[in-house]
Amino acid sequence: RMPTGATRLKAVARMGSVRWKHTGGVNAVAFSPDGKLLASASYDKTLHLWQMATGKEISCLKGHATPVLSATFSPDGKHLASGGGEGAVRLWEVSTGKEVFCLKGHEGTVTSIAFSPDGKLLASGGGEGAVRLWEVSTGKEVSCLKGHLGVCSVAFSPDGKTLASGSHDKTVHLWEVATGKEFPCLTGHEGEVSSVAFSPDGKHLASGSWDQTVRLWEPATGKETSCLRGHELEVHAVAFSPDGKTLAS
Repeated sequence: RMPTGATRLKAVARMGSVRWKHTGGVNAVAFSPDGKLLASASYDKTLHLWQMATGKEISCLKGHATPVLSATFSPDGKHLASGGGEGAVRLWEVSTGKEVFCLKGHEGTVTSIAFSPDGKLLASGGGEGAVRLWEVSTGKEVSCLKGHLGVCSVAFSPDGKTLASGSHDKTVHLWEVATGKEFPCLTGHEGEVSSVAFSPDGKHLASGSWDQTVRLWEPATGKETSCLRGHELEVHAVAFSPDGKTLAS
C-alpha cells in the first residue's frame, strides 16, 4: 500500500540533487551490494537501473503486466528480483537486463521479496496469504508456506535458517527454511504488520505495524521484548543499522 499522501504521478527517485524519472509512482528502491547501482520499481510497470556515479540509466526492465511493487538485489549483485501486482516474481540478470525467470504461483499481488544470505533461495510474499520459496539457479518452487491471510513483508535471518513474515492478519510467523516448519506465531500487534527485519546478529526481530507501533521479539523464544510507541500514523518500514545498535522506523 502507498503511504498516505504519496503521489503516483511523475514520481522520481532522488539522491541528493539527482532526479531519476519514471512515468508512474515509485514503489521501491534498492542499492546493489557494491553501491554502484540503484534499482527503482514503479507503477509504470517497469524497473530502472541507474549508475550511481553518473546518474545514467543503464537499463529499463520491462515484463511486468501490472505495477512493480518490490525489488531487491541478490547478495552477489548479479541478479535483481521483482514482484508485481499480477502475482509474478521476475528474476533479471543485472549485467544484461535480461529476464532469466518468471516465477508464477502466487494468486495475489507479490508484496515483498527477499534473497537468502547465500543467494540460493528467493522468498516472496503474496496477497493470497502464501510465502513461497524459489531456487534461484533453476526457478523451481521448493516450498509454499501457508498460514497468513495476506503477506506484507518477508525477511531471512542472517544465518539463512529462519524466515519471518508479517501479515494483514496482524501476526508475524517464523518458518524453518530447510523444512517449512512453522514456529509459534508472534501475536500482539493490533494492525497489519507491514515490515519485518532481523538484527545483524539474528538475536532480535523487529516488526512495524499499522497500529503505529514497532515491536521487538526474541526469535529463539518468540517472546516480545519491547513495544516502541511514538508514531502518529502507520509504520511502513523498519531497519537495523549494520552494527545492530540502532533501529529505524
